[in-house]
Amino acid sequence: MSKPMTKAQLVAALAAEMESDKKTAGAALAALGPVVTRAVLDGGTVNLPGIGKIACRNRPERVVRNPATGEAITKPADRVVKIAPAKTLKESVSR
Repeated sequence: MSKPMTKAQLVAALAAEMESDKKTAGAALAALGPVVTRAVLDGGTVNLPGIGKIACRNRPERVVRNPATGEAITKPADRVVKIAPAKTLKESVSR
């Protein structure tokens, strides 16, 4: 298994793909996080073409078990972030 791509490697790859400098690519990458976060917090969905869809989903209240004691606990409703990979990404990985 290969090592995960570092932020510096990602910025360099983005700069090469954009035919731009690393400073511009780094700024674009840095701006992506807050934009996606705001959209998901507002209940929206963000589609990243070729990568996937990021959305926030509401989970209802449910009963869970403490694995150490086996005690049943009611967990309150909460929100979770879901990321669904794009079809093209899934297909390229499964080849």
